[in-house]
Amino acid sequence: MTNLALGPSFLDPTHLVSTFGLVGFAVVIFAECGLLVGFFFPGDSLLFTAGLLVKQDKYVHQPLWLVIVVGAVAAIAGNQVGYAIGAKAGPALFARPDSRLFKQEYVEKTNAFFEKHGPRAIILARFVPIVRTFITVIAGVGRMNYRTYTIYTVIGGILWCVSVTVLGYLLGNVAFVRNNLEPILVGIVALSVLPIAVEFLRNRRTA
Repeated sequence: MTNLALGPSFLDPTHLVSTFGLVGFAVVIFAECGLLVGFFFPGDSLLFTAGLLVKQDKYVHQPLWLVIVVGAVAAIAGNQVGYAIGAKAGPALFARPDSRLFKQEYVEKTNAFFEKHGPRAIILARFVPIVRTFITVIAGVGRMNYRTYTIYTVIGGILWCVSVTVLGYLLGNVAFVRNNLEPILVGIVALSVLPIAVEFLRNRRTA
C-alpha cells in the first residue's frame, strides 16, 4: 500500500512494519517523540497499524503486549532525549531571536502553557502529532521539573501506546477496516490534528 495521503511511500506504516519489523517500529516511535526531525513521522497510524497486523498475524508475529511495551519504551526514551536536547542545546538555540525554528516568544508561551495546564500538558500533547515532538524539547528549554516531567511522560507514553495499538488490534478482523485502511489512517491523523486547528482558529478570532 502506498499511503500517499499521509506522506511518501517509505513512511507508509505497513511498509515500515513489514520491512523493518519491531526494530523499525521502535526507531520511528523514538524519533517522532524525541528528535526534532521526527515530527513528520506517522506515530499514531504506525501504532494503529501494528495492532491491526498483530490481530491479522501478518508481518508482526509477536504478541500484542510485546508490541505495546516496545512502543511505550521507545516513546518514553524518545521523550527523555527530547528533554535533554532542550535542556542542553535549547538555551543556545533560543539565544538568537531570529532563529528559523524558534523564537523567544515560543519559550515564554510554552512556559505559560505549563503554568496554566500543569504537568497534564505532557499527557495531552502525546495525542497530538507535531506537538508531541516539540513539547518535549520545549519542556527541557523551560527547565520543567525533571521528576515531574518523567512521571507524566511515562503515563502519557503508556496511555498513548495502549489506546491506539489496542484500537487497531480490536478492529483488525473487521472487513471494513481491512478494505479501507488508508482513509481510516487519514481520519486518525485528522482527528488528532483537530485540536491544533481549533486552537489556531480560537487564537486568530481572539486576535
